[in-house]
Amino acid sequence: MKKNKISFETSFWRGYMSGNPFKAIEAFFSFADLDYYKQNLTEVLVYSYKREVYEANNPSNAFVFYTAINSFLKVCYCLQQKGKKWKVKASLNSETVFHLSSLTKEEYDNPFMVFQKAFDEKTLEEFESFLCLILELSLSPYAGDPFFDLATPYIHLIKMLDAVELMRERGIEKIKKTDKIDCVTE
Repeated sequence: MKKNKISFETSFWRGYMSGNPFKAIEAFFSFADLDYYKQNLTEVLVYSYKREVYEANNPSNAFVFYTAINSFLKVCYCLQQKGKKWKVKASLNSETVFHLSSLTKEEYDNPFMVFQKAFDEKTLEEFESFLCLILELSLSPYAGDPFFDLATPYIHLIKMLDAVELMRERGIEKIKKTDKIDCVTE
């Protein structure tokens, strides 16, 4: 059976393609930090209910943010499958727990659970639709009243951001030998 492959599309915001989800994560966080992503995601969501336009002075920032988060979602989708082959190293008790407060104790111990839960509840396409919808509404001068559930994907996305940051801080290791990380084609 042939695997469906997903391109992370990091070239839109980073300038190069990365087929390795762990390298894509490093590129994602070298582009901007966790607080930037969480703050902008919250602002886009809030502006989707306002008559004000998000990033009215420079709407291209909203597009770049969208492409980065969309790439991040694709990486997280790939990571849900990696939880069986990889594990997060044990806690060093030096993590910035304050930033990771959206995670439960179980998710904090095994961040791969966050991706599994998110994609069990919503598909990748539903997350992408959520991003398109909040971006469209936040860039519109009309107050939106979306018919779509915005809270659930937003909460999952915040949790995924926290889980990936935790994985970066602790590091990851293979559970069993795998020849390559095969999630995307260029």
